[in-house]
Amino acid sequence: MQVLVGTTNPSKVRRFQDLLHDYDVEFLTLKDKNISQSPPETGSTPEENARIKARFYGNFFDVVLCNDSGLYFDALPLSDPRQPGLQIRTPQGRERLDDEAMIAYYADLVRSLGGRVLAYYLDGIAVYYKGVLTSFMESRESARGSAFYMVDTPSPQRHIGWPLDSLSLNRTTLAYFTEQGNLQYDESEETSRLGPYRERLTRFLVQALHIDSGNSK
Repeated sequence: MQVLVGTTNPSKVRRFQDLLHDYDVEFLTLKDKNISQSPPETGSTPEENARIKARFYGNFFDVVLCNDSGLYFDALPLSDPRQPGLQIRTPQGRERLDDEAMIAYYADLVRSLGGRVLAYYLDGIAVYYKGVLTSFMESRESARGSAFYMVDTPSPQRHIGWPLDSLSLNRTTLAYFTEQGNLQYDESEETSRLGPYRERLTRFLVQALHIDSGNSK
């Protein structure tokens, strides 16, 4: 089956390809469908923004998958204007930052907070399937379970589409997310922390996209 992912970011597509690698799913991007329009993201949570995008792109394709993320620093109250939240690329009302500008901005922010902070992402996922909209978001408490360190000294290596990987360290190994062979978490962490979350997210995607045994490879 074909699924339109509401993004132009190849790294986001690879994430869903990895989650559904056992199924016969072809992911298309906005570029593949020549879609240049985008909705205003007025939600107050990643889940709300994902739903807004999925509903909007449902005007162009029958099966749509969208996600939105918020970045949070444990060192800052949620009400602090420096808290990135949903404005990861437009912090504190700035114009949209490109990848290198993001790295520079967040390196300066982390430096002002002591050089290393505990951070976590909160993801919202939404699926539009032939007129039906469903969504998924992990709790903030669960998201903290996969927290990592963000530091003020960037790695020289880059992950296209995920610039902040160059500032992010595995909390256990202290390896940059961009280092060769580092998948953000070692095997024990993947099993105890990310494993259950990936299982829940994959189960949601299989159900929301109506993937059955006939779609498995």
